[in-house]
Amino acid sequence: MNFVIPYNSVYKDLNSNKLRSIKTEPPSAFEQKIPNLVKEPNDNGNKLQDKCEVIHIGFVCSGFKSNLYLHTLLKSLFFYRISPVHFHIIVNKVSERVLKTLFETWNLPQSNTTFYDINDLVQDVRWVPNSHYSGIFGLLKLVFPKIVPLNVTKKIVVLDTDLTFLSDIQELWKIFDKFNSKQAVGIVENQSDYYVKKNGKIKPWPASGRGFNSGVLLYHLERLKRLDWPGLWSSVAKKVALIYGSTRLGDQDIINAVLLQHTELLYQVPCYWNTQLSDHALSYSCYNKFRVKIVHWNSPKKVNVVNIDGDYFRSLYTTFLEFNGNLLRRQLHFCDDHDRYYEEPEFDVCSEFHRAKTGQWRTLLFFREYQRQLDDNERNDVTFVAQLSYDRLQMVEELVKYWQGPISLTFYVTDPEFQQCYNFIENSELLQDRHNIAYHAVFKDGEYHPINILRNIGLRNVDTPYVFLADIDFLPMRGLYSVLRSHLAAIRNMKTKALIVPAFESQRYRSRFPKNKVQLVGMWEKKSVFPFRSDVWVAGHAPTNYTRWRTASAPYTVKWEPDFEPYVVVRSDVTEYDSRFMGFGWNKVSHIMELEAQGYEWIVLPNAFIIHKPHAPSYDIAKFRTSSIYRMCLQNLKEEFIHDLDRKYGRLFDNKNTSSSILEIK
Repeated sequence: MNFVIPYNSVYKDLNSNKLRSIKTEPPSAFEQKIPNLVKEPNDNGNKLQDKCEVIHIGFVCSGFKSNLYLHTLLKSLFFYRISPVHFHIIVNKVSERVLKTLFETWNLPQSNTTFYDINDLVQDVRWVPNSHYSGIFGLLKLVFPKIVPLNVTKKIVVLDTDLTFLSDIQELWKIFDKFNSKQAVGIVENQSDYYVKKNGKIKPWPASGRGFNSGVLLYHLERLKRLDWPGLWSSVAKKVALIYGSTRLGDQDIINAVLLQHTELLYQVPCYWNTQLSDHALSYSCYNKFRVKIVHWNSPKKVNVVNIDGDYFRSLYTTFLEFNGNLLRRQLHFCDDHDRYYEEPEFDVCSEFHRAKTGQWRTLLFFREYQRQLDDNERNDVTFVAQLSYDRLQMVEELVKYWQGPISLTFYVTDPEFQQCYNFIENSELLQDRHNIAYHAVFKDGEYHPINILRNIGLRNVDTPYVFLADIDFLPMRGLYSVLRSHLAAIRNMKTKALIVPAFESQRYRSRFPKNKVQLVGMWEKKSVFPFRSDVWVAGHAPTNYTRWRTASAPYTVKWEPDFEPYVVVRSDVTEYDSRFMGFGWNKVSHIMELEAQGYEWIVLPNAFIIHKPHAPSYDIAKFRTSSIYRMCLQNLKEEFIHDLDRKYGRLFDNKNTSSSILEIK
């Protein structure tokens, strides 16, 4: 079990003996201790002005793991901060996509972000001889004084992504006020003997004394621009590289070389603002005397670093790793008049459903490395798209046994569940080496499962021409991926076509899985499998015409009927699901109905099938069955949706039987 340190723990006078006696509390108790961060505007003018000054923060974030580290760092930073922030983030295309989505959906108050394309900046540092483990990314903190305009800010704090905040960043920002008229770089002393080693094969770049660690940098931009910072650091780097060769620590080596030659630029920031935890760190002498304000996991091992007090600091990290980031959306204090007042929303029994129109669910895309292998039949490739909650996690392993192609999975999880999912994937023999699976996380917020929002996130983030819109609790027949690609190659135009993959089910938890259609039909005759929901929800799949499918050898077309909800293969630019439908009821039906309104042709594949795996009913099904309010809200949404289809497509659907038939589900 993970334990966490409460918010109001005392970090002073920490030594290895006392660390082992610190009382810990479970995460639930920690969240209850969150202080009320909302401040009334009755402080004196200077204090309020300090709180409302925007703090500018820079990051280099260009990788799947960097995105994960940043997400946790941000939770710790926003937990303590009391001021508006403006992030300046150097990104590649993937990280820009991930982080833009994260900031937009997190919707944190008093927070702005500017992104800088790494492709526009690499030429500034590509020439530097460099052997840092993060490659060229380990040099890019050098370019912030060049790219951030003075009309935006004259100061910026530049941070590594592997930090954990334990204090308000405004305190760090106020250190700029202590600079003299010449100082332009604030930095913490390096807490290892790396730069003072005299023997061995490693020949570190020159530094003053123990050197300085660039994980936390304070750049006075105005002064650095006046000094022509790009010309200054590159001139020093070229001369030193001729003698010492490649940088091993990236920008840190170069900054140390510059500060050695230009000592007037240096302001030494106190050690507790960059408490370094590498394997050979000597940071104990710092955190033994002072309260730690930033923990820096400055090792390729990150939080798995070997350190005598590593477990204690890991408990702090775990606090924020599992912390509910949605709690950080509250307004901190009032800096603008328009923030001071708000209207109390009117009471609405269907508010959770209506929220889906405008609500935001914090979303972290591609939380693990994704890379699809290209082949000669690229134009026929298809991605399996599904969503799932934490209790369906085990089904992912089952799915990958039967589907070799790309997959897009969107998880609906709490922050602790997200970490469990990530650990499960990392340690699964079936999943850890599969890089053609795009994993996305949407963090729980509200009472109902936003199922169509999850599906749309998975759908938007595919890179194949086609998608198979399925559910995680279905297993595809063996070879279905190849079968679908063959059909897609044979059909010239899929613009308004949907290929139906017939769905079956078994009520047995340990039933034999049919290898092909012949075995399936045999099991069907023995009643060990049967068409999906044929006993409780006939309308959902009846138009597939299972009787014809049993003997069909070629694709055949069928007509849409009310409440039809087949599993289909369509173009990846297909109309998205209607996000209004949350939880149980009409989430797939509405999507198929809109495709019908667009004139789609429904084609049943004769040699393809999927089989539903039995599982316990979801919370939303139970809610539907027991709550008349739930059913009323759903009925209202149906009527609204059908009216919208008529207005949008000129197609008026007669759906009189829908309400009664759906209530037959037991």
